[in-house]
This record gives sequence, C-alpha cells and structure tokens, in this order.
Amino acid sequence: MTGPRGRDWLVLRSLQGGTASWRTDLVAGLTLAAVAAPEQMATARLGGFAPHIGFYVFIAGSLAFALLGANRYLSSGADSTITPIFAAALVTIAPAGGSDYFALASLLSLQVGVILVGAGLFRAGWIANLFSIPVLTGFLGGIAVHIVLDQTPAFLGIAAASGSSLDRFSRILGHVAELKPIALATGLACLVVIVAGERLGARFPGALAALVGATLATLYFSLEGKGLATIGAFQVTPPHLAAPVVDPDDFTKVLGLAAIIVVVVMVQSAATSRSFPGFPGERPDIDRDFLGLGAGSILSGLFGAFPVNASPPRSAIVAESGGETQIAGIAAALAVALVAAVGAPFLSHTPEAALAAILFFVAGRIFRLGAMRDIAMRSRPEFLLLLVTLFAVVVVPVQTGVALAIILSLIHGLWTTTQTDLRVFERLPGKTIWWPRNSDFEGETLAGVKVVGFQAPLTFLNSDRFQRQLVEAADEAGLSLLVLEASAVDAIDYTAAQGLLEAIRACRHKGVEFAVARLESLRAQGAFAAYGVYDALGGDELGGRSRIFHSVDEAVGRLAPEAAVVSGRPSAKSPSGIDKGST
Repeated sequence: MTGPRGRDWLVLRSLQGGTASWRTDLVAGLTLAAVAAPEQMATARLGGFAPHIGFYVFIAGSLAFALLGANRYLSSGADSTITPIFAAALVTIAPAGGSDYFALASLLSLQVGVILVGAGLFRAGWIANLFSIPVLTGFLGGIAVHIVLDQTPAFLGIAAASGSSLDRFSRILGHVAELKPIALATGLACLVVIVAGERLGARFPGALAALVGATLATLYFSLEGKGLATIGAFQVTPPHLAAPVVDPDDFTKVLGLAAIIVVVVMVQSAATSRSFPGFPGERPDIDRDFLGLGAGSILSGLFGAFPVNASPPRSAIVAESGGETQIAGIAAALAVALVAAVGAPFLSHTPEAALAAILFFVAGRIFRLGAMRDIAMRSRPEFLLLLVTLFAVVVVPVQTGVALAIILSLIHGLWTTTQTDLRVFERLPGKTIWWPRNSDFEGETLAGVKVVGFQAPLTFLNSDRFQRQLVEAADEAGLSLLVLEASAVDAIDYTAAQGLLEAIRACRHKGVEFAVARLESLRAQGAFAAYGVYDALGGDELGGRSRIFHSVDEAVGRLAPEAAVVSGRPSAKSPSGIDKGST
C-alpha cells in the first residue's frame, strides 16, 4: 500500500485492468456460483447455522472483497477450515443453535473483521508466515479429521455425535450397526459424482450436480418417507444490518478465539493471493487483501452470520474459468442471492448425506497426503512435527490445537535459528574468493589463518552457541589471525553483540588477531557502532574500523601478508560444532 493518496487506496481496485470482456468474467462468476452454492450450504451446517446463512456469508465476503480487496481471483465466503474451529469453541460458551450461539458467532465475525482491517492498514502481512509448511499441513490434516468425524453420522444416517474427537469416534463406532443403507447409498453416490466432476475439470460443478441430483431423486422416489434425512423446511429471511445483542463480558470471551481465527485466515488468504497473483509482473498485495477480507467479516457479522475466509479451490475456479477481475465474484454473489431468494422450497428436500458428501470431498482436499509423503521423505524431524500438530488439533479442543500449532511453528523456526553453526571457509585455488568448506572442491588454507562464517542473524537465540564456537575456533595451535566472514549476518541484537565482544576479548587474550570481513548489512553495521564492537576491535593506533574489511582476501593481505598456502586440508579435528563438512 502506498498511502491514502496513492492508487492502492482506490475502491474496486480488483476490477481494474482486465483484458477480457465482462462476459468472460460473468461466465466465470456463474461457474463459481455453481460450485460455491452447495459448498456454502454445507459449511453453514457445519457451523450450526441454517444452510441459507452460508449464502449470506458468501454474498458479504464476495461484495466486500470486490470493493476493498486487491486480488483479481480470490473468492471469499464461508470456509471449512475456520468453521470447525469457531463452532467447536462457541459450543463451550453457548448451546449450538440457540440465540446466544448465533449472537456470539456474529460478535466473533465483527472482531475478526476489525482485527483483519487493522492488519491490512498497518501492513501486518508478516503474521501470515507464522505457520511453516509442515505445521500447516498437519493443522489442515487435523481439521480434515474433525470435518469427517462431524459429518460421518449424517453420511451414515445415524444419530449425531458430540463431545471430544475421541468421544465422537467412540459413539460412531457404537452406532455404526444402525446405519441406514439409503443414507449411505446417497452419500456414496454424491461422492462419486463430485470426484468424477473434478476429474472432468474444475469448471464442472460436480458438487452442484450431486446436490441437485440427490434432491431430485429424493422428491421423485419419495425417499424422505423411507427414512432418508433431509435438511427440512427453513425460512429464508432477507439479511438486514444489525449489531449482535451481547453482554459486555462476551467481548472478552471470544476475543482470544478471534485472534486464532485471524491468524488462520491470514495464513490461508496469503497462500491464496500468492498462488493466484494476477497478471505477469503484478505483485500480490496481501495487506490490501486482509482489508477486503476484514470488511467481509464485518458485513457478515452485521448480517448475523460468521467470519469469512479466502478459498484456494474456488479462487482456482475463477482463474481457470477465464475470470480476470472481481466482476466474477460480484456475479457469483448475485447468482447465489437469487438461489437464496427462490430456492428454499427445493433445497429443503436436500439429503443431509449429500451435504456430508460435499464436506467429505473438501476434507479430502485439505488432507494433503502428497505433501505429507514428500515431507516424510525429505525431513523426518519436520514430519514428526507435522504428526504432532495433526494429533494436537484432533485430540485437544480445536481452538487449543490451533494455538498449539502456532506455538509449534514458532518453536520450529526458533529451533532452526538456534542450530546454526560456524562454518570454516577456504579459498578457491587460484582465486581471491573464500567459500564455505565442502566436498565440491579442494580449497586452500593459510598457515596461522582461520576464516569462519556464521550464516544467520545474530540474536539472543544463537548468541551462546556462536560465542562458544568462535572461542573454540581461536584455540587452534599456531593461529595468529581469525577472520569472521559476516556477509550472511544481516542483524545483531544486544545479547549477541555482548557475546561477540566477549569472543573478541577471548581472542585477544589468546594472542589471536580478530577481524571482520564483508559486513554488508547496514543494520549490522549500525549494531557494531551502537554496541561498541568497533571500539572493541581497536587496540592500536589504527582503531577498530581498521579491522573491518570489504573481503576476506583484503583482511588476510593486510593482517597476515606473509601467510603461506597450506596444500590440502588440515588433519586436525575441528572444534566441536564447527564445520561438519557441509555448507
């Protein structure tokens, strides 16, 4: 964003610049509506709402994002990722289906919207990086399990299960003998149609075909009278803007949940925006997309509904159907509004098993088995992190599992930072380039000179490890010069600076000259000045800055000009933790 006077603050920005005709966007919008309508009904049921409330969430999300969002393809509305999270949390505060439950959901939507708008205005897009890919994959896998457990009773035609995941699983097993073949057959038939529709292409509305076909079959064969459970009659009332009636204490009851939902929305919407960035050379504006999604949740909350989220599959449908602007989203919203206005008598005969089949398909898409296999093959520790995240989201309350997933992702990032080791550098034969020691070349070393590098920011997280290994590096017999190659050190905090100062003093005590080469980061240079590192590097008439060099070769030529080349690599074992033989 460029500020209130810049072009980025124009409304309807996502409608600008399309090269296709508006008819192409209209076709993409109708295709999107055909896919979204049944999905929004199913997601609303998943959240404990009447099916048509899903239409209102989609309309609110689509119109608000078209007005204030940036991405050309992003589809906003009810989403099966966040719905199980807030539904499982809200039932611990108010009974599902009651007026208090609906009021809390609306309040939650307003809070989510306000926080997202704030995140967009203050450019907090970095929060979208709180989930690593393994943690995100495990989190989505856990949500998929929750969806399956929640929808299995409807798919089998048995009594609904409640309680924890283990309680629901136990109850399903205990009643599986009571399943109704007609419900199971309906669900399986719908699932086959949906899967076959996906094979035909994203533009084919498999979910809509399954839902309409199941409803027509129910009416034609009078299946309701034969024990097939349907949605039942519901009254569609036009949405009207109104703030939810809640107690002041309710604001704090759902605020923590709102923060969790916001993080999930930010992660998923950022991934969607980056996957469908727009025209070549057009960069995604994630902060502006947060603004559009936040406005959508605010409008949805004023409609008496629940938070919105970006949908990667629906966004892909817009892109693959030829849409180039949010005219497609507006057209889809108008089409869904028409369905909500005239479709209730027909939709009331929709089998619950058909909606369950749609959600089963959604669960299958977000349970990323291929990504799990790839992570398992390439990184066993991160695969273990994935499994722990999945297990946590499934076993503990959903909102707690999501919080644990965020914590695990942060711990993973912090752990990775703390595991950085010093690397010994060698000179490429016949060149002035110094490179981390590896098996690709036989580098040169110089007698009495050691060059080491630390390839991460220096912070309190790795300060002790860095200081210890730097001092150990100075213990090599006959060493007279130790050079720190600092090109990868882009930041230094106070704690790390103190560790570096201690290491410099230790080197001086051992009689080893200490120098720094390629300190390229302006932030790191500022830290050297602020924390007294330049002064510590002094000690003679030349001053500390005389030991800061533009290259390693310059440092060696200045401080150890007579150092002879040592052919091959030294046989002495490197200090513990330093140079494991790879980059």
